[in-house]
Amino acid sequence: MRHYPALFQPGRLGPRTTRNRVWMTAHATEFTTDHTYSAAHAAYYGERAAKGVAVITMEATAVHPTSQPRPGVVLAYEPSVVDSYRTVAAAVQPHGTLLFAQLWHRGRETDSIVSRLPVWAPSPVPCAVYREIPHEMSAAEIDELVEGYARSAALAVDGGLDGVEIHGLAHGYLLGQFLSPATNHRTDDYGGSLDNRFRLVRRIIERVRAAVPATMVVGIRINGDDGDVENGLRTADWAEIARRIAATAAVDYISVSQGTYLDRMLIYGASPTPMGHQIAATSSIRSAVGELPVVVVGRITTPDMAEGVLLRGDADFVGMARQLIADAEWVRKAAGGRANDIRPCVGANHCIASIARTALSCIHNPAVGREAVLAAAPAAPSAHASARSVAVVGAGPAGLRAALTAAELGWEVTVFERADTTGGQVRWLSVVEPYREWLGITDWLTDQLLKAGVTIKLGHAATVADLAGQFDAYIIATGSSPRRDGWTALHPARWAPGAPAVPGTDQWNVFTVQDVLGERVNLPASVLIVDDLGDRRALAVAEHLAGGARRRTVEIATRLTHVGVGLTDSHDLPSVTGRLRRLGVRLSAGVELVEIKDDRVTLADVYNGERQQREPVDAVVLVTGQRANDGLLRELGAVERQVVGVGDCVAPRRVFDAIWEGELAARRLVGASAASAS
Repeated sequence: MRHYPALFQPGRLGPRTTRNRVWMTAHATEFTTDHTYSAAHAAYYGERAAKGVAVITMEATAVHPTSQPRPGVVLAYEPSVVDSYRTVAAAVQPHGTLLFAQLWHRGRETDSIVSRLPVWAPSPVPCAVYREIPHEMSAAEIDELVEGYARSAALAVDGGLDGVEIHGLAHGYLLGQFLSPATNHRTDDYGGSLDNRFRLVRRIIERVRAAVPATMVVGIRINGDDGDVENGLRTADWAEIARRIAATAAVDYISVSQGTYLDRMLIYGASPTPMGHQIAATSSIRSAVGELPVVVVGRITTPDMAEGVLLRGDADFVGMARQLIADAEWVRKAAGGRANDIRPCVGANHCIASIARTALSCIHNPAVGREAVLAAAPAAPSAHASARSVAVVGAGPAGLRAALTAAELGWEVTVFERADTTGGQVRWLSVVEPYREWLGITDWLTDQLLKAGVTIKLGHAATVADLAGQFDAYIIATGSSPRRDGWTALHPARWAPGAPAVPGTDQWNVFTVQDVLGERVNLPASVLIVDDLGDRRALAVAEHLAGGARRRTVEIATRLTHVGVGLTDSHDLPSVTGRLRRLGVRLSAGVELVEIKDDRVTLADVYNGERQQREPVDAVVLVTGQRANDGLLRELGAVERQVVGVGDCVAPRRVFDAIWEGELAARRLVGASAASAS
C-alpha cells in the first residue's frame, strides 16, 4: 500500500523535478561564525535530505551590508560564501534533494548595532520591534540593492546550488515595505501607485533571472496576508501582486507566508495558533497564479494535513520548518505509514528563542545542530559488556528521554514514577488549554517507550532499598518542587536553609503552581500570583484561573521589568499578554511580596520601596522558584557506582535542558559499559 500518494508524487519546479512534495523552508540557525555556511549546516541539511525531504531552502542570506540583524547572518554578496555553498550541496544533493539559497534584505526590521550602518527603508518609518529610524533610500541606493540581489544570485550559481529564492516581500521585509502603502510614503517612481510600488520587485526578479541559468530554479517568497495593519496588504492585495509576479514568466514558484513584525505570530505562530492557519490565504494566492507552483506553510505538522492540502489543491508543495526541526525523519516515517511515530512540533517556539542567544535547538529533539554526533544512535554495548540494565527514576521529560535513548541503545530499562501518569511538570502546564499541545513532548516519549517494550512502573516512589544492587546503572530524574518561602532573587541571604519565610506564606490560602495545575486545587474568587521567574508558569496559571466557566479576578505581580519577560525571545509575549488582558488579568511589574496577612497582601516597589496594599485577596499563588529533589540522587550515589542525575533534580531549569541531559546521560552509559568490559 502506498501511503499519502499526493504527498509522494514527484513535482515540477521549472526545469527541475522533485522526488516528493515536502519542502523544508528557510529559517535561521546561527550555525555560522564567519558569515558563510558551516559544517554544522551541512550536517543539519544533509540529515533532512538523507531522510527524504525533496527541497531545502537554506536560511535567509543578506544581499547587502545594511541587512545584518545578528552576527550569525550569512552574507550572500561575499565571494567567500561560494565554497560553503559547495560544502552544503555535497551533503544534500547526492540524496536527490534540491538545494536553494534565499536572498533577502530586512529593511527597517533590523537595527545598526551589528552592521554599524544606517538601516535602509523606502521611508523613514521605524520598526515596532527594533525602533530605529531608517534612512530613506535614494535612487542610487535602490540601484545598489538591485545589484546586491543580482550579485548574490550569481554567487549561488557559482556555488553549485539548484536555485535561488528571492525573499524580502514576505514578513514585512524591505521589498514588502516598498509594496505596502503603510510603510512606503514615497512620491517618486517607487511610491504611490501599485505599478510604482511593484517596480523594485520587478527589477530584482528580472536581474536575478538574468543571473541564473535556465537549468536552475528561481522562486520568490511573498505574504498571503500582512495582518490587521492600517493601510497594510491583505490577501486580495497579495493575490494581485502574485498575478504580477506570475506575469513576468521569470519565476518557477511562489512560496507564501504571512505576517510582519507588527504581529509575528502570523509568521511563526506558537501554540495555540491553529494548525494550518495560513492555508486559506495561500489557497487564494494559488487561484490567482494559474499553473505556477505554490508552496504553503503555517503549522502543517501531520502527513494527513499535508495530504489534504495537496488533494484540495490549496498548494502544490507543503513547506515545513519547525516540524522538520523537531523530526528530521518526518518524510521517511510518513512514507512508511508510521505517522504516529513522528515527533510532533508542539509550537513551543524554543527553536526561535534559542537563536536569540546561541545556535538553533529544539525543545525535544536534542540532535538539532548536533547531527554529526547525535543524529545516528551510537552502537549498542557489545554482548560481553557488564552494564546492561538501567533504572530510570522519574517520568518527566528528562527521565523519559533518558529511558528511550537507553532502550534504543539496547539496554533493559525500567522506569519508576511516583505519580499515576508520566509527564511531570509538562503535564501540569498542559492543563492550561493554550499549552495542551506541549503534552505531545512527553506523550510521544511515553508512546515510544511502550513500543520499545520498556517497563514503566507508575505510582511507585522508588527508594534506595528498591534500587540498590538491582540494576547495573541508575539515572535519577526526580525533578523539583516549588519553593514556598516567597522570597525573590533580590534577597539571596533569605534563601539559606532555615531562613524565615516571607510573613504569611504559611497561611492556608497560599499555594504553588503544583497545587493549582498539578493537584488541581480549586481556588477562590480573587487571586494574586507572585512571580519571580518571568517564564510561562505564572502566565499559564493566570490564564487557567481567569478563563473557563468560573472566571476569577487575577493579578500577576512581579519584581521584574514586565510580566513574562522570559517570553521575549520566543516572540509570543504580545500574544500571551493579549489573551491575559482580554481575560481581565491585571499585570503589575516592579513590585515584590512583603507580607500576607489574612486577605490583605503587602507589596513593595522594588525601586523606591513604596508599599502597596491588595485587599481583599482570597488566595496567593507563589511562582518563586523550585528546589531540586536530589535526596535519592545523593543517597543512591553513596552506595552505587554508576549513578547520574539529570534535569531538575540537578538544578531546576527548562524542558530543553531536561531532555538534553537525559539524552547525554543515556549515551554515556555506553561509554561506561564499554570501559568496564575492556
